[in-house]
Order: sequence, then structure tokens, then C-alpha cells
Amino acid sequence: MESMKTKKTNERKVFLDSVVPLHAAQGLTMEGLMVNAALPEHRAEKMTLHFALEMPAEALAKLEAKVAKGEVVSPAELKKNYGPAKGSAEKLEAWLKREGFTILPVPHDGSSVYAEAPASQIEKSLAVTMARVSKDGIAYTAAQNAPSLPVAVGESVQAIIGLQPYRKVLKHIRFIAPKGDNRLSLTPDAAAGAVQPSPNIANKPPYLVAEMCGAYNATGLKLTGHGQTIAILIDTVPKDSDLTAFWKANNLPCTLQQIQKINVTGHALPAPEGEETLDVSWSSGFAPGATIRIYATSSLSFVNLDMALDRIIADMNAIPSMRQLSISLGIGEQDLGSGEINVEHQKFVKLAAAGVNVFVSSGDSGSNPNGKLQAEYEAADACVIAVGGTSLKLNPTGTVASETGWTSGGGGVSKYMPRPAWQKARNVPAGTTRLVPDVAAGADPNEGAYLVLQGKVIQIGGTSWSAPMWAGICALLNEARKNAGKAALSFLDPLLYPLDGTACFRDITVGCNGAYHCGVGYDLVTGLGAPNVAQLVQALTKLP
Repeated sequence: MESMKTKKTNERKVFLDSVVPLHAAQGLTMEGLMVNAALPEHRAEKMTLHFALEMPAEALAKLEAKVAKGEVVSPAELKKNYGPAKGSAEKLEAWLKREGFTILPVPHDGSSVYAEAPASQIEKSLAVTMARVSKDGIAYTAAQNAPSLPVAVGESVQAIIGLQPYRKVLKHIRFIAPKGDNRLSLTPDAAAGAVQPSPNIANKPPYLVAEMCGAYNATGLKLTGHGQTIAILIDTVPKDSDLTAFWKANNLPCTLQQIQKINVTGHALPAPEGEETLDVSWSSGFAPGATIRIYATSSLSFVNLDMALDRIIADMNAIPSMRQLSISLGIGEQDLGSGEINVEHQKFVKLAAAGVNVFVSSGDSGSNPNGKLQAEYEAADACVIAVGGTSLKLNPTGTVASETGWTSGGGGVSKYMPRPAWQKARNVPAGTTRLVPDVAAGADPNEGAYLVLQGKVIQIGGTSWSAPMWAGICALLNEARKNAGKAALSFLDPLLYPLDGTACFRDITVGCNGAYHCGVGYDLVTGLGAPNVAQLVQALTKLP
């Protein structure tokens, strides 16, 4: 179906939302990109593209309605009834092969085609012009204009992802800088010269797992996440020695046999930088009996992230215990465009419909990532649980002294996603679009987490800390339901919002993230608030 995101010209379908247009003139753009001509050696470089096939609009709306009602759909039914038009993938693959593309053997449910070709061939086949684009000192070969396909081939194609590889998501992680430097850093460089924090001062940062479990009433529950699998989507895997050192320091009974590492692309993985270690350490910390399954993408390009999501969807049938996924990545919606959002939303709908709860960090740039008032995607998707950040202080006895909204915690109003029917609570702002976040937990690096990275004890934070904690909490909730003889949780957001104002949440009423302030009930800094895990277990185990 033709829409604002596509048009037909001379029997070709043009995918307007698959790129952010770049001016034909060379030089510095308003977005801070340096654009130069692509030389022959650049056109010889191979690029991997994702041709995403569209779920029919009626089927997508039907599946979204099922998610909102808390219905669960089997992976087999998802593949049978909620896929693209029959034969569309085969038709596309045949055309791509004739054009000189190599089809990559990526596991998927029939809604994706991944193909590789030199940039010169992509220029010819997709009618684009390639340029050399530099961002943050790194040069990429990228398309300047929107791609197109012959109408007969592209009729069921939703978007073509990967033509501008300089557009990537960012990690939501913050390091404490060396002593005397009050800045927070995105990179581990700032932690390299930092004074080693002491983990031996009880209930003082860097906080240990037991201290955070106490703060969120998750102790003494006789729940460990046993029988549950937590998926982590990130670019690489942590060092085994860092994990074992973390578990030992926290007196956790975890073993490396509980960690499964999947190299999604088969490419060499980068060295650990902290995000992957934080995700695995703290999800296993809250759920030490769970299996942790790391889907490592080798880079944070949207093509590779889509491959990982497709792999997770493909694995759902064989791993029914994988009912929680943690993602600590994002980018401002206005810096992204709608192509990637439409493609990933289709995947998140399927995951939510299958009962896989996806916890996404809301961001670490407050209400204005990249200087713009905006929410971040993937947290803004209506089929994930967006996790905001708090600043938590404990008393010497371990009780909560205060918990306020973290000044850098992401939150805001989505530009693209419609307001879900379930997003109703006290003081939810009026409007028709999705609000972020849904829930919150500790994220302030100044009141941060204990972590072992490259053999060193560091203090760390960011909403990359709050999201994996919530994934671990979800594993506890699903274990409790299993022990009660009940099915695993359906999509969690429609179940959480009716609990607003109950003992299940500690309402965060103080703090702001720039444009938005905490207050009684829901707010755009901490959502419904911080969890009371024991109360959540009780409330959600009672449900059918």
C-alpha cells in the first residue's frame, strides 16, 4: 500500500523513510556530518542491507490489539498468520540474486531478507548515490538519497535498512570520572584512572546486589529466576573473569555454565567496554538462578540489531523460558527517522505477543538527547517496557533514605508511537502519543553500581543499570507464576499500569530531567515509580 513513507515513480517504489536525506553538495552539514565524494575504492566496499517485509496493516493492528489485551500468541501462529504476503520474500531474493547480491543465511521468520553487495552494485540496483560521510571521526560509505525497487519486487517491502551505517544507537551507560573531575563519561576511559571505590562500606555506593535487592524489597522471596532465561542484546560479551569476580564479591551462586554467548553475525566481537558486563552482571544478580543468553551483534548498526531481534524471535519456540529481554541502547527519535522505527516495532509487537517482555533503558541525556526535546527509541516503542532512572540513597541500616528522579534519566513524549490504550494512571499527561518511561530503578552513577571491568572494581550507572535489574525482576515474577502453576506473564505494561498508586511501586515525587518533573503518580522521569518486588510478586501471581 502506498503511503507517506513510499511513493511510486516510473514503476519503482521509493522508500522515503529508509534514509535521512543528505544534501548533494559536499562539506559540513547542519547535523555536523562531513560529506565527501565516494571514491572507486569506497564503492568497492561491501555493505549489508536489511530488506524488511511488511506485515499487512490489518494483521499488525490485530496483533497490537491482542498485546494490549494481554493475549499470548504462539510462535507458530505468529509465523503463520502475522507474516508478509506469501511468496514476497522468495520474489525479492530471486531479484537480488540476479542483481549480484549475496543472500545471507540469517535465521528469521520470513519477514526479513539480509543481503550483501558492493556499494557500486547497490547504487545501480537501488538507484541511490553513494557519498563518503564522516561522523565522530569515522568515515562511512552511505547513500545520499532514498532507495527504490521495481514495484513488482518491492510491493511487500516495508523499508531498506543499512544504507546509512553512520546512524547507530548509543549505549546508555555512565562512568564516574577520575577524582577531581565531576564529569560523567560515556566511555570507560574516564574510569581508567579513577580511584578504586571500596565495596566494603555497607549501604554506600558502589552498591552491591544485596543492597539493591533490599532497597526494592526483593530479599527473602525464595525466588532466584530458576528455570527462566534472560536475553541480553548488545554488541559483545563480557570477560568470564569479570563475571566470576562480580559474583564472588556479591556472594552469588552463579556459574559460567548459566551464560550462553551467541555471535549473531559471525564477525569478530569488540573488546568489552562495560555495557555488556553491566547487563549480564546485574540481571544475573537479581536472578542468580536464571540462564543469561547474550545476543552479541559485533556493532550497534540497525542491520545487526535487526539480525539479533530476528534471531531471538526465531529462538522463541525452542526456548520457551526466554520471556525477558534487556536492551540498554537508544537514539533520539528525531535523529533517527521512521524507517528503522517501523521495522523494529513490527519485531517488538511479535515479541510482546509471544510473551517476551522487553526492558529498554530510557536514556542518559535527560529530556533533551542531542540537544532536542525528544524521547529515545527503542524505549519509546509501545511494545516494550521503558525503564527510567532514579538516584537512590540508603541509610546505614540499608533502608531507603531517599529516592529521587535522576537528572539525566531519559523520558518524554514520542513523536511516532500512538498512545497505547493501557497507558492510564494518575497524572498521565493528556495527548495521543506514547509516553516514556513506564517504570524506573537506580541509575545515577554518583550513587552507582558495583562492577568488575577488565579486572578492576569500578562504580557505574546509567539507565543501562536500571533495565537489566528490571529484566531480572521479571524472571523472578515468572518463576513465581510457574511455582503457582500459572502461565508466564503476558506483556507487562497493561498489567503494571492498573497497579499505579498501590504498594507495588514507590512513587518518586522529587526530581527532574530537564523539561519534566517528578510528581504524584505517573511522570515523564520515573514513570510509575520504583519497584516493590515482593508486592509485585503477590499482585501478579494472583492474576489468571
